[in-house]
Amino acid sequence: MAQYISHISLIVADYDQAITFYTQILGFELVEDTRLSDDKRWVLVKPKGQAGCSLLLARAATPEQMKAVGNQSGGRVFLFLYTDDFWRDYNMLLGKGVQFVRPPQEFDYGIVAVFADLYGNLWDLLQPA
Repeated sequence: MAQYISHISLIVADYDQAITFYTQILGFELVEDTRLSDDKRWVLVKPKGQAGCSLLLARAATPEQMKAVGNQSGGRVFLFLYTDDFWRDYNMLLGKGVQFVRPPQEFDYGIVAVFADLYGNLWDLLQPA
């Protein structure tokens, strides 16, 4: 039996706002946007060319869930976006107004910088050595 992670749920405040950020700013592709009810959608995005895991953009439906928007990992880096060209992607994201909260640094394992998504969740942009 093989196992793999198919989707990671990311709680968002607004579907369309999140879709715009992930597709137009980060350059992800919209895999699916299916209306499930008047107020619930199944929205999947993933980096272009990636065959594996995608993000399920899940709109907060309760006050408790709304508190988690932007802080799903308690202030730690939550997601890791690997790239084959750090400087291309870093400069592209800077040009689109993405806020980097830690500048690029080189380590034995690669080049990394930390950015915040539209809600404040922290991401590593990482090019492995």
